[in-house]
Amino acid sequence: MKTLIISILFSLLFLQQTSIAAEMPPQNAKLLSEIVRTLEEQGYNPIVDIEFDDDRWEIEAYKEGVKRELRVEPVSGKIISDRKDN
Repeated sequence: MKTLIISILFSLLFLQQTSIAAEMPPQNAKLLSEIVRTLEEQGYNPIVDIEFDDDRWEIEAYKEGVKRELRVEPVSGKIISDRKDN
């Protein structure tokens, strides 16, 4: 039983690492630091959360005191969606 549990845990760990590796920006993506700097120059400050999901950067930031949820294209750095975060 103990061996089965250990085997299941290792399998889950492997699957988690595989999914993490698959969620990476493409090779030709802008540096995240450049994207953050551009967002800050546009008034998004502070930036409170960043993650890469569904081939896009998902960024939570404040602008003019309102929390925003941004989706940013990784190659161009262009904001493809900007909506108020509830």
